[in-house]
Amino acid sequence: MSDPPTLVRVARPDDAPDVVALRALVHPYIVRGVASTRKMIAEPSPGENWTAFVADVDRAVVGWVSAYREGRTSTDGFGCVSLLHVHPDYRERGLGSALLTAALDHLAPLGIRRVRAWALDDALPFARRHGFIPGRELRYSALELRSVPPPPPAAPGVRLLPLADVGPEELYPAVRAAAIDEPGDVPVDAMSYQSFRYEIWDNLGLDRQASTVAVADGEVVDGKVTGGQVVAFSLVKRDGDRMWSDYTGTVPGHRGRGLARLVKTSALRRAAASGVRVAYTSNDAANAPMLAINQGLGYRPVTSQWSCLRELG
Repeated sequence: MSDPPTLVRVARPDDAPDVVALRALVHPYIVRGVASTRKMIAEPSPGENWTAFVADVDRAVVGWVSAYREGRTSTDGFGCVSLLHVHPDYRERGLGSALLTAALDHLAPLGIRRVRAWALDDALPFARRHGFIPGRELRYSALELRSVPPPPPAAPGVRLLPLADVGPEELYPAVRAAAIDEPGDVPVDAMSYQSFRYEIWDNLGLDRQASTVAVADGEVVDGKVTGGQVVAFSLVKRDGDRMWSDYTGTVPGHRGRGLARLVKTSALRRAAASGVRVAYTSNDAANAPMLAINQGLGYRPVTSQWSCLRELG
């Protein structure tokens, strides 16, 4: 009997439940729910020419990849192939190569000259065969929230608040400032307010009660902070009893005061109190300060992916 027909096609919003189920099987440490995935497919991030492809075998989604222009960097012509993965039962059939070809064919007309993909250890031979050179290590880790330690004392002059108590205009400058010197293949130095709204503030998985900010100065009036500056933050994206520590950062000029550990510990404890069971996160292997904070909080290593770069002729 011949194998059922395979179709590599553009992803549709109705694929979201199957896409999430596939991701949970291959990458169980990545947290993105069905609603967020459906919105991502139906309403892609503006200005990035984002699209996704699935491998469809007999009406079952068995593979996924997305491709887009990296819009958060000033580096021209940099694109991404993200989360290329195939169901274990359907590997060694050329589906990964077909998905990668579709992704690169999407990027080529956009003026993309350099492409980044991520690969697990066992996928590095595949990456090398397709012209990608492994480089930076991204470490994933997990924390059972029943063991979150109490937060350290708050720094003088700093108020801890749930994200729900501030607006996007207060958070955006802090996120943009903290991201500029994040280690990576290219600098994250051009995040637009529109991109911030899409990726963070309007994300359907964002838990604004668990997410925590540290505000210097200012006061709370009618339940909202006024006149202060967000100087550190820890963002929580949630799907049921699982969460993703989306980003924890401190504004330059306020570092060295323990604020990152303070907001992250508070965010984890808020999440635990609302029923979250386990937290996942990822960090560049060169981000020693954040890795040290996670280790101190009790995070355990889960896996690593490798940043793989290729020139696109």
